[in-house]
Amino acid sequence: MTDQPPPPNPGIPSGPPSAPAYQPPSATYPAYGSPAYGAPAPAPSQGLAIAGLVLAFVAAPVGLILSIVAAVKLKKQGAPRGLAIAGIIAGAILTVLGIAALAIAGAFFASIFSVCAEYGPGVWQVNGVTYTCS
Repeated sequence: MTDQPPPPNPGIPSGPPSAPAYQPPSATYPAYGSPAYGAPAPAPSQGLAIAGLVLAFVAAPVGLILSIVAAVKLKKQGAPRGLAIAGIIAGAILTVLGIAALAIAGAFFASIFSVCAEYGPGVWQVNGVTYTCS
């Protein structure tokens, strides 16, 4: 066996590391209000959360679904989900209240229709309530 040094490895630099080259600062600075100075841009799904919250008061089931979709997207992005959760809560409560109102109105009209079906056309006094059936 001979004592020979191993061949140099081309992937490992030999000698001390060199310092990066100096670059003077640029003369242009970002404008005030640009992302470098201002708040971070809102997540794209934040608009979806706002729309879901607004629709929760106008069309509760649609707002509920939209808010759930926004919450899932915002969770994946790691963004705050406060508006989406507010839309989910408002949409759920108003959807339940709407369903209850429809059930009560349905029961009310069902009782009117049953009285009219039983007595036929005309004006009828039943238990102190006047029904006009046609």
